[in-house]
Amino acid sequence: MIILPVYINSKGPFNFILDTGVGLMVITDPTLVDSLDINFKRTIKLLGYGNQNGLEAYVTSPLNVVIQNLCSNGVGAAIFKQDHFGLSSYAGMPIHGLLGYEFFSQLAIKISFTDSTLTITQPGKIKPFKKGLKLHLNVEDRKPYLTTAVTLADGQRIEQKIIVDLGAGHSLSLERARPSSCFQSIEANLGFGLTGPVTGSMSRIDAIELGNYRLNNVITAFPDSCKANSLIVKRDGNLGMDVLKRFTLIFDYTNNALYLKRNSHFKEPFEHDMSGLEYYAAGNNLKRIIISRVEPGSAGAAIGLVKDDEITAVNFKPINQMSIVDLDNLFKSRNDRNIIIEVMHDKKYEVKILTLKRRI
Repeated sequence: MIILPVYINSKGPFNFILDTGVGLMVITDPTLVDSLDINFKRTIKLLGYGNQNGLEAYVTSPLNVVIQNLCSNGVGAAIFKQDHFGLSSYAGMPIHGLLGYEFFSQLAIKISFTDSTLTITQPGKIKPFKKGLKLHLNVEDRKPYLTTAVTLADGQRIEQKIIVDLGAGHSLSLERARPSSCFQSIEANLGFGLTGPVTGSMSRIDAIELGNYRLNNVITAFPDSCKANSLIVKRDGNLGMDVLKRFTLIFDYTNNALYLKRNSHFKEPFEHDMSGLEYYAAGNNLKRIIISRVEPGSAGAAIGLVKDDEITAVNFKPINQMSIVDLDNLFKSRNDRNIIIEVMHDKKYEVKILTLKRRI
């Protein structure tokens, strides 16, 4: 995720996820109501991807938003009545909201993942990459879409309309295709959409093409087909961060353009979690890691890990000295890798050897 410090009504900083998959600015932490002195206008229902029928939120009075030296007055936002996301627990740090279209609509935004910097300029002053590509974006319902080709595992090449989504952690999600028996697939919790959890399966496709760039053997999510019915803009899929981070990007909404140039991550293989563990950060400082689910038949299940076990150390390193990103990367690092994991189980410390197993 790309997380920016944001000041609202001269207070903050608050941590906002930069998310092109969001139109209206969303405040996910209802506790900001009192600190920001927000006056509500009306209640709305936010629709999006997930299992539920929409979430109730308030439309706020106009806000003054500052990101470093960028100032914007009269910004409209929605604030959840309840924190349905629990984003702080999954990020391992306090998260207060999502920032999307308002940030991109009148600026050119360059994103460099290799040095974790954003460069922001007026669209007319943009300097495209000398050895990069320009792709056409359609901005619909305040979100960016592109049409590109994917080759499925059975060799079928199809055109797909996909949303370019900086807020999605996966590589690619195809909502109208199905996984092929050519690659192994697993049932999975695919994440959490705007209006609830998303379930489906994970597998691979042969390739996705972005202009002249071709990425092979891409891990792909295949959500249950009914989840896309409530979307306003019909689409075929969702392009996430595990693909986007392999490029330096420039978003230019005003000229309907996405510029991209491959970076040092481009040739990294696509890998999925090999532990079978799902977990979240807990405690006042979000430094405790609690297992929320263990995939049946996975490496974690093989050594007896269960829901509500607490991971206290990994390879003798205390868990409070690691981030969730560190843990994620370790658990998808190498097939057959042995990891020493210490857990609190039934109020007792236990040390186990977790042998990672590639599942996709």
